[in-house]
Amino acid sequence: MASDQGSAEPSTLPAVFPAWLDRLQIKYVNPVVKPLSKFIPGTSVITHRGRKSGKPYETVVTTYRKDNMLAIALGHGKTDWVKNVLAAGEADVRLSRRQLHVVNPRILPAGSNDSSLPLLLRVQNRKVAVLVTDIA
Repeated sequence: MASDQGSAEPSTLPAVFPAWLDRLQIKYVNPVVKPLSKFIPGTSVITHRGRKSGKPYETVVTTYRKDNMLAIALGHGKTDWVKNVLAAGEADVRLSRRQLHVVNPRILPAGSNDSSLPLLLRVQNRKVAVLVTDIA
């Protein structure tokens, strides 16, 4: 279990993308991008388990790595994969051709201005929350 989820609850995260775009991305974009993710810089696949079912899921995300930290901007706000990772306290991420195990997931709320984040992610963090994990 994750002991520190940050100060933001997943149900209150701001979303900058409309719900119709979420549905479009899940149904059409992700199936095309998932097999290509190892060739697209910054695009990763996070493998997580369902909170209730225990079923494994794979979700395409954009990751930012800095030292032993991996961070993901949460532009879609409240999502099931975020809740699954927080509940499990861990996940696996395929970053390019490398498989990483991440632990200690926590959420930095929008506007946190955390200097430990990569520059591009600090800019995004002005409007959206960020999921931060440690690489095991």
